[in-house]
Formats: sequence, C-alpha cells, structure tokens
Amino acid sequence: MPRSVNAVASRARRKKVLKLAKGNFGSRSNVWTVAKNTVEKGLTYAYRDRKNKKRNFRGLWIQRINAAVRANGMTYSEFMGKVNAKGIALNRKVLADLAMNHPTAFAEIIKTVK
Repeated sequence: MPRSVNAVASRARRKKVLKLAKGNFGSRSNVWTVAKNTVEKGLTYAYRDRKNKKRNFRGLWIQRINAAVRANGMTYSEFMGKVNAKGIALNRKVLADLAMNHPTAFAEIIKTVK
C-alpha cells in the first residue's frame, strides 16, 4: 500500500506562508524555503518591535514634556517630582499631548506645580 501524505494540509500551510511573504523582493516572495525564512524573521521582528514601540513612545513623550517644561524654566525631573507630589494624576502621554497641542493648559499645570 502506498504511503499516504496529507497534500491538502501541506499546500495550505505553504500558501499561508507565501501569502505572508507577499511584497518581498525577488525569490523571497515566491520560493518556499526562502519565503519561510523571511516570514519567520519578519514575525520575530514584529514580536520584538511591539515591545519596543512602547519604549519609543515613552521616550518621545518625555522629550516633548522636557522641551515644554524647559521653556518655562524648569527641568523634566523637577517637574515630574512636583507633579507627583501635588497629586496631579496625568500620565506622560497626556502631559505630552497638552505640551504639544494645548500650550496654555500646560502652562497652567506648570503654574500649579510651581
């Protein structure tokens, strides 16, 4: 009796990987072994960078707050220390948004903190 292989499942698995590799250059998008490696590496980067994205945004918010606070004669560390001491419950994301888009409201927060 000949060996039975599940060609339907194998084909589906390969099609799924080749679909994920769509848009890559040259053989990376249509040769199975190369596409498989490309997709694995890409998914690894995607997982890693979902974590890094959070770090990058926090850094961006801190830079924006620091720039706005220094324009008003304080440092970032002084400002954040006083914000926490006063019990102002605004996170860095909201503070950065206020600093960028609503400078008058941010100036009021700085006055409150001083």
